[in-house]
Amino acid sequence: MGRLILNADDFGLTAGVNRAVAELHRAGVLTSATLMARAAATDEAIAIARATPTLGVGCHVVLVDGETVLPAQKLPMLVDQCTGRFQPTSGAFVQRLLTGRIRSSEIEAETAAQIALLQSRGVALTHIDTHKHVHIFPAVLRPVLRAARAAGIRFVRNPFEPVWSRRATPHAPWLRRAEVSLLRLLEPAFRRIVAEEGFTTTDGALGVLATGTLDAATLAALLSNLPVGTWELVTHPGYNDADLARAHTRLLASRDTERLALSAIDVNTELISFSRLGQG
Repeated sequence: MGRLILNADDFGLTAGVNRAVAELHRAGVLTSATLMARAAATDEAIAIARATPTLGVGCHVVLVDGETVLPAQKLPMLVDQCTGRFQPTSGAFVQRLLTGRIRSSEIEAETAAQIALLQSRGVALTHIDTHKHVHIFPAVLRPVLRAARAAGIRFVRNPFEPVWSRRATPHAPWLRRAEVSLLRLLEPAFRRIVAEEGFTTTDGALGVLATGTLDAATLAALLSNLPVGTWELVTHPGYNDADLARAHTRLLASRDTERLALSAIDVNTELISFSRLGQG
């Protein structure tokens, strides 16, 4: 039988996201959430994390579309010079990355600062992942892992979606489907770097393709096809409220859809958090 980590991303984004995370964990659904170090409702999310030791909490490392922890002047290649914030889109970030205009030293320093901020506030971090899954790129993955290892973290999200999961996700837009398929070419390098840096990860991530379209039917299809192994289901539940609208996220109504779908599921597999990776 397969094992499943059921993770909510963007913990700390808004009070409505935090509320959904807390409710779904109390309902026995979510086992894990990844926390943003610098977001509108981070303080509240930290309080929830500290009061809920049964919830595995990772660091959702933000390197695009967000605010920095380090002063912007220490990250001249990583930030938008006009705003002092990270690049606003994944496309802008990847373009700079692929043309050598982002330094690995800046990625490592900012990742270390985000992890340190959460740990200094009493959050026992179980693992790391990245906003928009940018650690899928080797030039991002290695400095992120080095920062995490220095902070005592040894578990990381495997952001690659298996073929069987993609087949169980019929409503994803064709462009996102093409992106996910193309990025699979980076999986061998990901696995090699993870092993070289001494990290442990899952067999793959489910729900990456379904981001924005993860409804009850898709969720049921993913869970019913779960094979042997350890998998992570990536979700983005929340409440579609005024705070979420101000967050400028593309995931608005879909957060309500995911929250409602998750609250109604019946999981017939072992649910774990990242802290149990590598254990039988």
